[in-house]
Formats: sequence, structure tokens, C-alpha cells
Amino acid sequence: MTSSTGPRRKARELALQCLHQWDQQGHEASLEIVEEVMDSLGAEEEIRPHARVILAAYWERPAEIDEWIDSASENWRMSRMAVIDRNVLRIAATELRWIEDVPARVAIDEAIEIVRRFSTESSTSFVNGILDKLLKESEKADDPR
Repeated sequence: MTSSTGPRRKARELALQCLHQWDQQGHEASLEIVEEVMDSLGAEEEIRPHARVILAAYWERPAEIDEWIDSASENWRMSRMAVIDRNVLRIAATELRWIEDVPARVAIDEAIEIVRRFSTESSTSFVNGILDKLLKESEKADDPR
């Protein structure tokens, strides 16, 4: 992680590393696993709280969030997505709908930057397209007209 990266981005990257570990090893979701991963990575204390918030919010409703992402991803099931893309989408979707102090555009922009850094070039447009659909759906749900 570069020094120019802010604490919230670092927290999202830390959450990504924790979700990646959880996703690949099939552990039961728990903050205990998170602490182990954070400790093993030597994660800075200042970034841990936001990573915990993201992970706790996701793990309160993983099936609902995954179904929401699935509904916006044409021709792609979560299980077929690249592991980085899948977990970046989980973080961004969680922030879009369940973490109120993160503006929607920030959640999307951060997800794009993270996927640009850790995944493939084609992943940026893939993730952006899904998140744009989720944002539009969220905005419709918030506007009862």
C-alpha cells in the first residue's frame, strides 16, 4: 500500500484481504478470523475499525448482498467471478446500501481504484458496470415516486 493512499482506502484493501482469505478457505464468517488476518498482515491500528465495519456489515447479510450483486451482473454468477472482483463488489455493495457515512460515488470510485490495482484491466469496466446498476437500483428504492 502506498503512503498516498488514505486510511479508508487502506481499510477497504484490508477488508478485501480478509474477505479473500475467508472466501478461499471457506471459514465461517467471524471477526476472530479478521483479527488473525489483520495481525498476520501487520495492519495499522488506524485502518482496522473501518475494515471491521465493512466486514461486520457484509457478514450480517452475505446472502442478501450476494443476491443483489448477482441480480445486477448479467451472465455472471458470483461463483464464476474472479475472487478479487467478487470481493471488491461485496465491499462496495455493502458500503452502498448499509454503511451510511460513505457517499455512493466514493464507494464506487474506491472500488474501481482497488480493482484497478489488484485485478485485471477488464475488471474495472466489469465492476463499474455492476456497481452503476446497483447504484441506480438503490436510488430508485430511495425515491418512492
